[in-house]
Amino acid sequence: MSQVENSNLWWKNAVLYCLDVETFFDSDGDGIGDLPGLHEQIDYLAELGITCLWLMPFYPTPNRDDGYDITDHFGVDSRLGSIGDVVELIRAANNRGIRVIADLVVNHTSEQHPWFQAARSSKDSPFRDFYIWRSDPPPDTSAEVVFPDQEGSLWELDEQTGEWYFHRFYKQQPDLNIANPKVRDEILKVIGFWLQLGVSGFRVDAVPFLIETTGLTADAISGFGEPHDYLRSLRSFLNQRNGEAILLGEVNLAYQHQLKFFGSDGDELSMMFDFVGMQNLYLSLARADSEPVVNALKQRPSIPAQSQWATFVRNHDELTLDKLPPSQREEVFDAFGPEKRMQLYGRGLKRRLPPMLDGDPQRLRMVYSLLFSLPGTPVIFYGEEIGMGENLKAEGRSAVRTPMQWTSEKNGGFSTAPANRLHAAMATDGFGPAEVNVVAQRSDPGSMLAFVTRLIHRYRDCPELGWGQFEVIDQPHRAVLAHSCTWQGRAVIAVHNLGPDAVKVPLQVPDAAGQVLHDLFGGESCEVDASSATEIELEGYGYRWLRRYRKDDRRI
Repeated sequence: MSQVENSNLWWKNAVLYCLDVETFFDSDGDGIGDLPGLHEQIDYLAELGITCLWLMPFYPTPNRDDGYDITDHFGVDSRLGSIGDVVELIRAANNRGIRVIADLVVNHTSEQHPWFQAARSSKDSPFRDFYIWRSDPPPDTSAEVVFPDQEGSLWELDEQTGEWYFHRFYKQQPDLNIANPKVRDEILKVIGFWLQLGVSGFRVDAVPFLIETTGLTADAISGFGEPHDYLRSLRSFLNQRNGEAILLGEVNLAYQHQLKFFGSDGDELSMMFDFVGMQNLYLSLARADSEPVVNALKQRPSIPAQSQWATFVRNHDELTLDKLPPSQREEVFDAFGPEKRMQLYGRGLKRRLPPMLDGDPQRLRMVYSLLFSLPGTPVIFYGEEIGMGENLKAEGRSAVRTPMQWTSEKNGGFSTAPANRLHAAMATDGFGPAEVNVVAQRSDPGSMLAFVTRLIHRYRDCPELGWGQFEVIDQPHRAVLAHSCTWQGRAVIAVHNLGPDAVKVPLQVPDAAGQVLHDLFGGESCEVDASSATEIELEGYGYRWLRRYRKDDRRI
């Protein structure tokens, strides 16, 4: 075993679960989920089998951007609990074999942050250079805004000092000046603080924008140096404090541009979300044709051995399709979000997967089976494990950030508060608590929850999927994706049918002599015939996981 494989690179085959504390479980009846409530449900997450809990922002905030507008990076929003509650949650999670990572949002602050309040009070404020300013009117930047329905410029005039400040996102979120050494020191303090309290790393928000130099003067850019040197310095500091901690980066770029964020020696981001693969997966689902996702997987660049891709089918933002050409984006819109109310920013969908697939349980299971079989580390968004839907009446990205559905009772068992006091309205349209909830599914061995739990545990039994060499297996059916992940002489072969028609898939198993295929879900085994292809039968939207191993290998 190599030195890399000997080290504790736990993220190579982890299972990540993302949740927003304020929508998970309300312990005190005020309509807002909280840290004690999450603590109460930690055994649910342990039973599910996840190994890493990703917490969306829980810091003090005016909550104009669902907590991403932060007023204190060292605190906890009083609505959610206290720092003591965070420590107790981490302890309880760790005791159950679950690590905890937190959102690191340091490319901007809230306009109500004390730094910005001081910065806008006077041009002579010592905090003035914590942010990016210009005294002359800015050019038209309307084509560069991230949220075109909300903002028309990257610059906002501040009436108090008569100058414009830079904001990549909303105007109530002024960008920090990363070229200022004092700002960089504060970011290190934030990282060090939460590591000391027990987190195992961070999901880093909007990484390309964190290290960009837009709006800075030439002198500031020169003083800052190479942006990726800064990213390397963050990783170095992180691992000096905790050698097993990770940086999971949000980098929605084409593969050739993403690759640089891993670093040539794997010394920048530990993991990155595979946005390109995710978007092409939806195109494949829309077409019932594996070619788009196969091409994306083949185009994935080689990455350092200690680095990893994070795979997903849904996250907490809009389901962005911005890396697809417009014509392909329209195909996905037509298939899964044909109404304008389902679309967002002209580039994405504000929907969860079950309503997009019309609640088809077989097709839904096939998609998640495919997700967990892809090379990388799977990430699921809370509620995916039970098949939750969305609330299309909610604005923007809030459509998929509805409260967790625990029971069929009032408010889905999320809170005892009156419905009008809930942090967010429940999901609707046939996917609300009456139809989809944890309690009902826990007692049903055929439920989505039972399936995802089994899937997670099976994935954890298959280190080949996180560590192995990925290869697409040629076969004649366009709707089928067959691939293998090989590691230490063993392989997992996964076969998925993206179409509604049953098929027989002939697989030519490499090095077949003396090999056995064991069905990891069905439990059956068969010896491979070295002289001919092995035929795998799949129903419409069917899936199989097969472990290939030598007859004399007793491990299964």
